[in-house]
Amino acid sequence: MAVSIFAVAFAVRLLHVMQIRSAPFFTVLMGDSHGYDEWAQRIAGGDWLGREVFYQAPLYPYLLGSIYAVAGRHLLLVRIVQIVIGSASCALLGLAVARLLSRRAGIVAGLMLALYAPAIFFDGLIQKSVLDVFFVCLALWLIAKANIGNAESAESAETNREASLRSLRSLRSRSSWTWLCLGLTMGGLALTRENALVFIAVLLAWSLVGVDRGRPGVERRTSKVDRVRGAAVFLAGIAIVLVPVAARNAYVGGGFYLTTSQFGPNFYIGNNPSSDGTYQSLRFGRGAPEYERQDATELAETALGRKLSPAEVSSFWVDKALEFVTSRPGAWLKLMARKFALLANATEMLDTESQEAHAEWSWPLRIGGWFGHFGVLVPLAVLGLVLTWPLRSRLWVVYAMTIAYAASVVVFYVFARYRYPLVPLLIVFAAGGLVQAADALARRRWHLTPALPVAVVLAAVFANWPMLSATLMRAITETNLAVALQGEGRLDEAIDHYQRAIALQPEYAPAYNNLGAALHAKGRHDEAIATYQQALRLRPDFPLAHYNLANALNDAGRPREAAEHFRIALQTISGSADVHNNLGIALMGEGKAAEAIAEFRIAVQLEPESAASRRNLADALASARRYDEAIDEFGRAARIDPTGSAHYDLGNLFLELDRTEEAIAAFRAALKLAPRSVEAHNNLGIALGIQGRLDEAIDHFQQALAIKPDFEDARRNLTLALGQKRR
Repeated sequence: MAVSIFAVAFAVRLLHVMQIRSAPFFTVLMGDSHGYDEWAQRIAGGDWLGREVFYQAPLYPYLLGSIYAVAGRHLLLVRIVQIVIGSASCALLGLAVARLLSRRAGIVAGLMLALYAPAIFFDGLIQKSVLDVFFVCLALWLIAKANIGNAESAESAETNREASLRSLRSLRSRSSWTWLCLGLTMGGLALTRENALVFIAVLLAWSLVGVDRGRPGVERRTSKVDRVRGAAVFLAGIAIVLVPVAARNAYVGGGFYLTTSQFGPNFYIGNNPSSDGTYQSLRFGRGAPEYERQDATELAETALGRKLSPAEVSSFWVDKALEFVTSRPGAWLKLMARKFALLANATEMLDTESQEAHAEWSWPLRIGGWFGHFGVLVPLAVLGLVLTWPLRSRLWVVYAMTIAYAASVVVFYVFARYRYPLVPLLIVFAAGGLVQAADALARRRWHLTPALPVAVVLAAVFANWPMLSATLMRAITETNLAVALQGEGRLDEAIDHYQRAIALQPEYAPAYNNLGAALHAKGRHDEAIATYQQALRLRPDFPLAHYNLANALNDAGRPREAAEHFRIALQTISGSADVHNNLGIALMGEGKAAEAIAEFRIAVQLEPESAASRRNLADALASARRYDEAIDEFGRAARIDPTGSAHYDLGNLFLELDRTEEAIAAFRAALKLAPRSVEAHNNLGIALGIQGRLDEAIDHFQQALAIKPDFEDARRNLTLALGQKRR
């Protein structure tokens, strides 16, 4: 049975992976996939410990990094490994349900997961969801083994009194191994899906209650000693996995973090006045993983006016969420009801890539999407919950796990991949219900109340009620793909996908904002400005669009308008050194040197190691004739600038002040860092020429022209130097 289920699951997933190989998102990674890939490359490169407290669950990146270390960065190989893991999950679920219910139910359960469209989709992503469900299915198999196997072994021991002591020792040994493996499994799951820690409480309670179910109608309770032993071994298994991670976090972060430090921001995202039950970034339009941690930290530190540890950042957001919950309980309860509805809804709420976008390339997703989705699974699970009720004492741990995990998702916010671990749990009941319903119909012994079909129909209506736009999610996918392409410098392809996103969802403001960024990068400033303005018409409170529009206006020579939009952006992102720095540039363009200096000083205070902000501050001070301060700032910039630009700017200032010896030293320092800087060669030649060192000056003018033959300033200066030498 298990081999057949594995084979079906593997064949379907392999076909899916082969079909999406030609899709742009196969090699262009987005969102968390991109973050995991970069993290894995660092691990494969030898950075196994890392430098910060884990913000995201670490197990999947370490698995990915291990593959990269052995075989190189091979995304097809990664997906092959994942479809093996996903297929094993289907087989494990089948075996678990066969033990808990019946062999037929096990076959149905395994095939349901094998053909479930979101499972096929997730197993083909560079994402951790494949591990989430593997650990849940492995846990169910171990639960079934402990639940049924213990009772059967105990019954066998009772039938043979002479072997009872030996059987009891064997039973305890096998039981201990099962509980240890279950603890290791839960520890692994906690390192892929943090809210799955709720399973630990459920399984600990189950181990201490100690009910074993053998044949239907036979209930046995293990001894108190065995129950305590099982619980202790279970906790030991968890500790084996989690204690090293907590120790590592304490070592690099100086505090206690069992797995990650993102609890607070995630809790706030799901529980605040503007939350709609789905993911919404702390700053609108900045939902990418690389911004998530940065924004959470910056906003918290700006609000409190001091530097914060990861634990303090998390606590800040927890406090803000609880403030909303306690001050507006009615609004919060309404939000919780919406999150519950989203949890059961047929539509798969994406965070980066939508199943619908992948289905355009994949036959398994297109066909599986007709019947293998949450809108079918939920009513079937309701049917199974009723029909398997006589087995409730055997299945109560699965009931408890389902309720606990569902609650852990609703407490935060709903994503397709966040609720995905519920799928194997619901399939347990759905498979049992289908088999029992088929048996009852075949035997014409349907004695259940007519209320059951009504309940199933109501569940189907509830689960399939339209709440989310599949078109919007396709537009989000196109936008995310375009962002990834833009990050690789493939601007024309990025623009094409932004335009597809806008065609799908004309009112999706982030697509316009990002399209503006691509057009700006192409030098199409007027089009970029118009596109940013459209984004702001759709979403006036879009700080990133204000910031991007301001930059485009600055580049178009419209500093007054640029300054206005920078100031609007600062109302939301006041802790950004970049915004203050660029506002300073706009103010310099307006001739407001004093105001510009103030903004540059704020930028430097926020980011002391920013050479660009220090150079801009120095330029502004020099323009205000505050030369000593300017020289000091150029010096500070030079100490942290690896490009030589600060040395070059300092040399120009010394040249302007007729301090040629110091100018020569600064230009030489610039050339040491950037030997091919034609400007530094040219200006060093000028400084040397002023001192009458014509041979050296001529040499540097010639070096500049060797690098850039059409550099007219160097050619003109070379001509003058040669003329002076002939006199």
